[in-house]
Amino acid sequence: MKKLAISLIMLCAWILPTLAQQFAGDKIIGEYWVTHDDEKSKVRFTKIGPNAYRAQVIWLNKEKDEKGNIRRDPKNPDPSKRNTPASNIVLIDKISYEDGEWAGGDIYDPTRGKYFTVCAWFKDDKTLCVKGSWGPFSQKIYWPKIK
Repeated sequence: MKKLAISLIMLCAWILPTLAQQFAGDKIIGEYWVTHDDEKSKVRFTKIGPNAYRAQVIWLNKEKDEKGNIRRDPKNPDPSKRNTPASNIVLIDKISYEDGEWAGGDIYDPTRGKYFTVCAWFKDDKTLCVKGSWGPFSQKIYWPKIK
């Protein structure tokens, strides 16, 4: 009985930190306001794996172009994604949480059709700081959390 109790304690000591890390990573899940140039959009972070997250556009203030057509993603380097409606573009994909920060994935800039490495962290409880980098160059943007 004593061996069983010790085994359970050791198992909990091994599993609990992993679970705490995963739950802490879930803080990013939700919706955010994103402003880029004169564009405003809403982005939703979802969990796509045990410790993997994705941010996808769910709303745009300019969903249609000047001719009234649904805006697409014509600059995407992947030809199969160029017909994606702008209101469905995946901006950040496959980031994971570790040590207070989400990283390991890419951020996509549809205005330039380019991917950059990305990391993100909370500046405060309601503001996500997103940093895109390309070599030694980087840019931080702040996304206020809606819900």
